[in-house]
Amino acid sequence: MIRTTLLTFAALAAAAPASAQAPARPAPVDYSKGTNWLCLPGRSDTCSTPLGTTALNPNGYGSVGQSVLAKDPPLDCFYVYPTVSSDQGINSDLNVDNAERGAALVQFARFASVCRTYAPVYRQMTLGAVAAAATGADIKGPATLAYRDVANAWRTYLAKYNQGRPFVLIGHSQGSLMLQELIKNEIEGKMIARQMRLAILPGFNTYVPQGKRVGGTFKFTPVCGSPNETGCVMTWVSFREKNVPPTGAMFGIAPTPGMTVACTNPARPGSTAWEPLDSYWNARWSLPVPGGPIQWSTEGAPSTPFIRTEGLVSARCVSDGQRGYLSIRTNRVPNDKRTDRVYGEVGMLGMFIPGWGMHLADVAEAQGDMIRQVEGISARSRTTVRQAR
Repeated sequence: MIRTTLLTFAALAAAAPASAQAPARPAPVDYSKGTNWLCLPGRSDTCSTPLGTTALNPNGYGSVGQSVLAKDPPLDCFYVYPTVSSDQGINSDLNVDNAERGAALVQFARFASVCRTYAPVYRQMTLGAVAAAATGADIKGPATLAYRDVANAWRTYLAKYNQGRPFVLIGHSQGSLMLQELIKNEIEGKMIARQMRLAILPGFNTYVPQGKRVGGTFKFTPVCGSPNETGCVMTWVSFREKNVPPTGAMFGIAPTPGMTVACTNPARPGSTAWEPLDSYWNARWSLPVPGGPIQWSTEGAPSTPFIRTEGLVSARCVSDGQRGYLSIRTNRVPNDKRTDRVYGEVGMLGMFIPGWGMHLADVAEAQGDMIRQVEGISARSRTTVRQAR
């Protein structure tokens, strides 16, 4: 899970070096070893962990269940986790701890119900590297090392595991950045692009020319424009309704005139209207929340670590010049037993950083919709395989 507050800028920045360079050409990671993967199909690991979940409806708590594993799904999902490491230094080590496991558990494990799950461990840029970047340090070296690991894991996946199967890429934050680079360097313009059914890359800016779906971050890969489109990218950065990305925001503003930040409504790609979201929330959330701790229901706390809400929050893509973002609002009505607040902001020293929006909820707010998109692709892939036989 994303640690403490994702950033504790004051403490980290004080210790951050003026120049943050990765070690010179460290040894490559051997991704033929299962120990260097958080998730691999067919074994007991983070992605095979059942996730107890309670439905939260307007009239209170409903059914209780847990996530399940798909039997022989025709689709692969390749996931890269966000910035979670508080390891000393600028790049994390390869020792898996609760930070990496927690991120994969919360953001990715549920996808095992619709696809085979692959999640490499990589020497990501740590929280210290993010703080160093905030103070103006050059982090090209650490970024290169992190990407080199992801690309290495990807090539191993293709050589050892893929066997010509269709795949979906899934990331968040730094993970989405790594997958952006992977698409540009390893997929676009190559035969393997035919196997990419979808890339879901929330939590990091994807740039497009204003009014266009391709031509900025990606040369050939478009932002998804309809629910059934494939070979495209779903991307968004979340901001609470009436809280637009401020000048200088980390997310939601393109730095170049004529460009904007792409937005896909995860509930209905291509929509610019308000759409209800299918959400999976961490009911044990311990990070700061505007207004204090959340009481999810007037009935008290749920019996499971996770809750599912359908339509408690809605989203609308906003495109306003260089600004582009997913606007989020809650929909509690009179006599509704559900909360009227959800988490998402990044906290620091008792304050919340407006330029990061609802970064911590980019996945949770629409995880059900993301899974539904992948499930549809998986079903169509299964039909194609049967027809080929």
